Amino acid sequence: MATSRRVARVASLIQQEVSQMLINGIKDDRVGAGMVSVTNVDVSNDLQHAKIFVSIYGTEEAKTETMAGLKSSTAFVRRELGQRIRLRRTPEVVFYEDRSLELGDRTLSLINQLSEKREEKTDEAKELEN
Repeated sequence: MATSRRVARVASLIQQEVSQMLINGIKDDRVGAGMVSVTNVDVSNDLQHAKIFVSIYGTEEAKTETMAGLKSSTAFVRRELGQRIRLRRTPEVVFYEDRSLELGDRTLSLINQLSEKREEKTDEAKELEN
């Protein structure tokens, strides 16, 4: 078993390398359909499995196309990671879509709408007082 510090270092290295691969390594045209960024990498304690969370900006069609391209390129990504990062065993790679940025954006817009409605009500109440 690896220490938690080593697991964190390996996860950081994987995130950096996969980000570089997304820029100029993966040749699949589907991956370029949406703007992709690696948001997080979760590596198991035995360094055998890596969950790579990606955020994709674009339409729903572009997102599904990009995820299909990423899933088909997992063997390439694993092989490249094995060459770039020196480990005894290269971890199995699985891509997951991270929608947390979208959810955060939606939450902020809802909060803004509520605060605007509250301001409108207080303005109406002040006008009624006068």
